[in-house]
Amino acid sequence: MMVAGDRPWRNAQGIQLWRILLLGLWGLSLTACARPEASVEAGESFTDRMSEIHGTDKPEATEMARQSPAQPVTSQRVKYATVNGQPVEGFFAQPVQADRPLPGIIAIHEWWGLNDNIKAVTERLAGEGYSVLAVDLYDGQVAQDPDQARQLMQRVMGQPQPAQENLRQAYDYLVKDKQSPQVGSIGWCFGGAWSLQTGLLLPDQLDALVIYYGRLETDPQILKPLTMPIAGFFGGQDAGIPVAEVNAFEQTLNTLDKPAEIYLYDAADHAFANPSGKNYNPAAANDAWEKTLAFFAKHLKTSP
Repeated sequence: MMVAGDRPWRNAQGIQLWRILLLGLWGLSLTACARPEASVEAGESFTDRMSEIHGTDKPEATEMARQSPAQPVTSQRVKYATVNGQPVEGFFAQPVQADRPLPGIIAIHEWWGLNDNIKAVTERLAGEGYSVLAVDLYDGQVAQDPDQARQLMQRVMGQPQPAQENLRQAYDYLVKDKQSPQVGSIGWCFGGAWSLQTGLLLPDQLDALVIYYGRLETDPQILKPLTMPIAGFFGGQDAGIPVAEVNAFEQTLNTLDKPAEIYLYDAADHAFANPSGKNYNPAAANDAWEKTLAFFAKHLKTSP
């Protein structure tokens, strides 16, 4: 792992931490055979922590969130899936001058939902030369306060199958409708966890995976199927995604010989890249953004 300033970050007691974490940390596993009641209790605990972290935040777009894309883009709402018989609409963006199929990116919203902040970052990603589909895992709802966000997040975590099907069809939309030759995923907070789950759902199809301070898996059997390169960005002050959990995640990937770039920003907290929140950290956010663009360019713009 690399921390801000690109100093090596290794924990000599990592193996012991890993063992402890496997016993103590709950899993947002969509494939593991955990006890349902344990998963529910764990999910409630995690959403409680998110409620504390975001307790005074407001899901409002800011001027920082409205940074212009590197080139003009066109964007619109699109129907990309049908789940449980209901159409699902997302937000799609790509460069105006696109004259050929472009690499695709699935963008997964924070716990607030598909709001203006996520639409803005979707357009910024598109401006770098991608077809970007921001998915909606909340059935068209966008949280206006932390209590509503908590309820929406818990509903998805308690019944993950619709979200799984949603993301599978998002991938198909980019590959079949937009002819994207490569597809990656990116998500923040709640969406960071689902970006990882997208990789687990599509272990042989997804070409690159980016996680921003999303909840992690540490079980080697769960992570073993992953074949795509992974990049992760985390805050050293994040009580919701503790450093020890990040450490265990990286160690497991290393043990499995999975290609991964894990970055830890010592002074940053949870949601450090969200300009609408109180934890916004411009230095960490800008560095993570540049690394994200370099990662996607390397793995999505180069023919496999």
